[in-house]
Amino acid sequence: MAEHAGRRSVREHQEAVRELVDAGLAAVRRTTTVTPAGLLTAASTHGVLAPRTLVVDAVAAVDLPGFDNSQMDGYAVRAADLAPAAHGPVALPVAAPVPAGTTPLPLDPGTAAPVMTGAPIPVGADAVVKIEDADPPAFPDPGASATVRFAAPAAPGTFVRPRGSDAAVGDVVVPAGTPLGPAQLGALVAAGVAEVEVAVAPHVLLVSTGSELVPAGAPLGPAQLHDANGAALSAALAQVGCRVTHRVVPDDPAALRAVLEAAPDDVAFVVTSGGVSAGAYEVVRQTLTDAWFGHVAVQPGGPQGLGTITVGPVEARRAVPLVAFPGNPVSALVSFELFLRPVLAAATGAAPAHRPRGRAPLVDALDSPEHLHQVRRGRLDAAGRVEMVGGPGSHLLAHLAAATLLVHVPPGVAHLPAGAEVDYWEIR
Repeated sequence: MAEHAGRRSVREHQEAVRELVDAGLAAVRRTTTVTPAGLLTAASTHGVLAPRTLVVDAVAAVDLPGFDNSQMDGYAVRAADLAPAAHGPVALPVAAPVPAGTTPLPLDPGTAAPVMTGAPIPVGADAVVKIEDADPPAFPDPGASATVRFAAPAAPGTFVRPRGSDAAVGDVVVPAGTPLGPAQLGALVAAGVAEVEVAVAPHVLLVSTGSELVPAGAPLGPAQLHDANGAALSAALAQVGCRVTHRVVPDDPAALRAVLEAAPDDVAFVVTSGGVSAGAYEVVRQTLTDAWFGHVAVQPGGPQGLGTITVGPVEARRAVPLVAFPGNPVSALVSFELFLRPVLAAATGAAPAHRPRGRAPLVDALDSPEHLHQVRRGRLDAAGRVEMVGGPGSHLLAHLAAATLLVHVPPGVAHLPAGAEVDYWEIR
């Protein structure tokens, strides 16, 4: 079915947002050099590891592992000494033990040295026999004279982790474009990488508009609401690698202009919520007249704004992208998921560019506006079917918080019976 006149399709608006925001990010893209230890210290101090993405390959400064070591608690042996065990048990005297963190003596022929997991393999040894496969299956007391028996041969290399088998000096341990998560930081530290070059997180000015809004935690007056959009969108932007400066402004053009003039000088783009519809107090639409404001064929989130605006003081104004979302909290978050999150995730590398997706049958029938792309909230039941969580209303934030899926009903579909398959995105 053809979309209503004057409405952009979801795909058209997605492409328009991508082109505008990508260009804005390219204009301010910067890098910085940091130490893995510094990132870890910041995570320990603030309780969270801020998403960072490498822009240059990180190369190992040391071999990983740095020496041949044991994969098991067991006995370091010469494989040749155990070859006769193919015909009967072989008994060997026990040499000095090798704890982790010590440098062992060379292994004399015809002896077996107790070796702990991660400890160096003595020179001369070329295999490890698990303690469970030895007789007796327990280590003797240190310093005691003892003999250990083996019932089977051991091939050279058995349970030995060779030096450099994970990464050798000069190998790329974390390639450019990789977000630095727990495993990547562990690899960098283990490989002796002293510094890495990372992308500086783009700085976003997030503006919640509405004279009814009060900041999170502040007492409510008559007809006032807590600023849910500021909290939700700040968290959403942080998850895709952005730094956020958040402001709340009333429905007053002068107040909005003042916030934009005071924007930090490294802001890459502006995101607003509220003030984009056709009402009498739509402060974003009425103030930022150079931007496009209109409707996208989607529910929730139909009213949208997009364009280039100026920020900063009069003497140092500069142009940045504006992405303007509607004010209802579900509309704002669904808009972010549809239009902005994929762009930012792809640009920063801090999160997958696309949410995990699937298709499953409906538990119950549902109706949808035939001319719109409807996005409903849902979850999978125990049988793997999609059940709705709440209705289609754009104010049902608690229902969105309880959902695990965004369920997509495309334009041209007015009704889906129970059992019909629908596409969904996983949102947690």
